[in-house]
Amino acid sequence: MSTQPIKVLTVGSAVGLIRDLFAKIKAIDAKHGKFDLVLCTGDFFGPLKDDESELVADSEIAELLDGRLEAPIDCYVMQGEYPLPKRVVEKFAKTGGELGKNIFLMSKSGIITTAGGVRIACLGGTYDQSIYSSSEAAPGFLSPFFSHHTVDRLLSNTLVKAPTSSQKSYTSLASIQASAAPSQLIDILLTNVWPLSITQFSAAPLSDPELSALGAAPLSDVIRKTKPRYHFAAAGGHPPKFWEREPYVWDDEQGRVARFVSLGAFGGEPAAGKKQRWFYAFTVAPHSAMTEPPARPANATKNPFLEAVPRAHKRPLDNMDGGENFIFGNVQQPVKRSRVVQGEAGKPPPGYKCRRCESTEHFINDCPERAKPADDYICKICNEHGHFVRDCPTKDAKGDTGGRKPKPGYLCRACGSEGHYLEDCLVANQRPAHGERRGGRRGPPKEISTDECWFCLSNPNLAKHLIVAIGSECYVTLPKGQIIPTQSSADHVDVPGGGHVLVVPITHYPTYSTIPPDLAQPIVEETVDFKKGLSAMYAKYGSAAVVFEVGRLSAKGGHAHIQAIPVPLRLKDKVEETFVREGRALGIDFEADPEAALESCADGRGSYFKVELPDGRKMVHLLKDSVPFSIQFGRQVLVTLLGTPDRLDWKACMLPEEEDRADAQAFKTAFAPFNPAA
Repeated sequence: MSTQPIKVLTVGSAVGLIRDLFAKIKAIDAKHGKFDLVLCTGDFFGPLKDDESELVADSEIAELLDGRLEAPIDCYVMQGEYPLPKRVVEKFAKTGGELGKNIFLMSKSGIITTAGGVRIACLGGTYDQSIYSSSEAAPGFLSPFFSHHTVDRLLSNTLVKAPTSSQKSYTSLASIQASAAPSQLIDILLTNVWPLSITQFSAAPLSDPELSALGAAPLSDVIRKTKPRYHFAAAGGHPPKFWEREPYVWDDEQGRVARFVSLGAFGGEPAAGKKQRWFYAFTVAPHSAMTEPPARPANATKNPFLEAVPRAHKRPLDNMDGGENFIFGNVQQPVKRSRVVQGEAGKPPPGYKCRRCESTEHFINDCPERAKPADDYICKICNEHGHFVRDCPTKDAKGDTGGRKPKPGYLCRACGSEGHYLEDCLVANQRPAHGERRGGRRGPPKEISTDECWFCLSNPNLAKHLIVAIGSECYVTLPKGQIIPTQSSADHVDVPGGGHVLVVPITHYPTYSTIPPDLAQPIVEETVDFKKGLSAMYAKYGSAAVVFEVGRLSAKGGHAHIQAIPVPLRLKDKVEETFVREGRALGIDFEADPEAALESCADGRGSYFKVELPDGRKMVHLLKDSVPFSIQFGRQVLVTLLGTPDRLDWKACMLPEEEDRADAQAFKTAFAPFNPAA
């Protein structure tokens, strides 16, 4: 891999002026290039128009998607403050990111590596604290927000080798399977929002004092872990203002120097005064252990993500005449300063200006303009103009079960509905509808977090040594205590490493049926590709694949995955009858029309158990509240079929880590020719 530096041009929000932006990029490249790539921050497509149910046939976006509008250089765009047009999302799902000639859409939590080894990460969308913490899954491009799931996936992606800009899938497990924690460091970070503490210790003047209060607190943790050398943001006010911070240093990384730049918008409404700077050119080379430590910049400040701003000392009370205090004696009691209003003595001090109307006659809380939002303000509850959140006519609207109505982008983890929160879900609580007796239930149990989830790559306790393949959307891992006896528990194995594996989406979703529709296609397609590869590998070793999924929605939630187990060819025709027989004894039946049954569970409307037989047919059981269902049912059937009842309890089948590592390596080697992500 080349370690030559690359020349990068970063531009601010195009806000839909795509043809004009491309013309400017071409002119800048001719004058200052040649650039290797262009990074487009913020809103490339701009807000959706009120009448835009479908893109107008002759619009610039349609021309770009149809290949009639080309970028002069490879351009990488991101999601900014607004939802993306549906046709853009559909093109992304179909191509994996390539929207048109030389134009690529980065994932909302994506990472690419240039051919020269420069790592570029992206966190798209805007921040809302309530949606960030309460969202049931990572919001897709049709939602303007990102959630803790989005951030978790971004951090997970930094742990694996990202694809190069010319590839569509990951190609190596070396970093994630290393015994030591792999480096999460990235070279360039693109975000729409600012990190919360970025203005600390900075003397660089802000074009607007309100910019000092901008920022998303979760982004600070991302920066502490990834330590980007260049960080570009777009949402520096409305309209966006240019601001470049002094560099700061990470002393624990050989003096790694970091820079933050917030760009003005190329398109959209211009800021007051002169046009804000909207592009930034720089050269960057991949960093390695062999790279000489950089010189500390003369204007470097303290690191705003490591040191807190010192708190001012409280002003001591003056020893003036006042009330009697039995400890300190006769001192003046502090008097709470009352808020002064226009017309009273002691109106705003000299030099004060209202931040809304710039008047010197009143404070901001008394401003007549306070009741009127800016023209570009959008209510976060209803996504409409003309009023603040506090005045939203729908803020007291009730959800479909009588409880609170969720904000846009929320998806109930228990049933997949967008019409109510988890605590108001009838499935989660197994309670009557609104207005009927609750039966004394205390609500749903606490939701599972990614730090607790056994399958999230961001969980530090994940058994990474068992992972055997990883793609763009899913990874494949051996389970702990697999069904197939191996190593010290077996005399022989048919498939190297045993063959019992799990295919797991990288992003945390409770079930495959709850993945947002605009994100589901590439995840499902990659899952199918892995299943085909596994079936081909099993066939080489005289076995057939049995695949099952427990798509159970619960209040606490889980992480979607399927399990694939090889069975000897002599047993493949007995799989169906064994599931039917074992199920009948437990009151578990299978639907006559599997596809219709799965359709009834789409969008998280129900729970199911699905089996894919060696001949490709499916068996589906719809989970019912009245019939208990064990998540170990699939394992129970297969150990019965294989005649190994002692393998029912996975905990009793666990092997020492060194034997697990040997199984993983054996399987990985045998699977290599069939691995679709290789």
